[in-house]
Amino acid sequence: MTNIKDIKTTEGGDFGDLVKVRKFVMHIEEVLHEFGPPANPPQLKGYIAAVTANPYSGSYVEDLMPLMEALKPLGISMAQRLIDALGGADKIVAYGKSAIVGENGELEHAALWHEPGGYGMRQLITPSKAIVPSSKKVAGPGRPVDVPLSHVNAAYVRSHFDCIECSIPDAPRADEVVWIQSMATGARIYDRSGGLKDADVKGEDGLK
Repeated sequence: MTNIKDIKTTEGGDFGDLVKVRKFVMHIEEVLHEFGPPANPPQLKGYIAAVTANPYSGSYVEDLMPLMEALKPLGISMAQRLIDALGGADKIVAYGKSAIVGENGELEHAALWHEPGGYGMRQLITPSKAIVPSSKKVAGPGRPVDVPLSHVNAAYVRSHFDCIECSIPDAPRADEVVWIQSMATGARIYDRSGGLKDADVKGEDGLK
């Protein structure tokens, strides 16, 4: 795992030769109720997405690791922006990630987001023992993807299983990738599905 202190974040869309950002998209929902009692407090959940050129589109490239490494500053920069929008790292209790690859790319390109997208959040949110859930797909502009959410410290906590849909009308174009991180400040507001409770989490192994 790369330490956050070893990564230099950048401003604007300049993240090096392999990562050219066309735009960022941020979406936040405040869930007040689901036709039942008012949520106290409301759940905030959202995503941040970066639309970038895909340097590997249109051809088979054996070694994809340079792009994974190049994406690390982007992962941290995006995570910090979403954390700030949701009120700070101490408010984040669930997270997830996704990627949508344009049709001139391949699904494996989306898999390059696992470390930059996941550890970009985990290094800013403590404790964060649990694996970051993920989804990925190859699709054209405007196609939605469900970005998963689960507990940051214990994957067995059912109350925090959730998702948020990301859809960007003009992305990804054929030679682009949309990289996405999701976070939430609370469990589903009417959780009553049983299982391990947040208050009972030991936080030792990322599971319970």
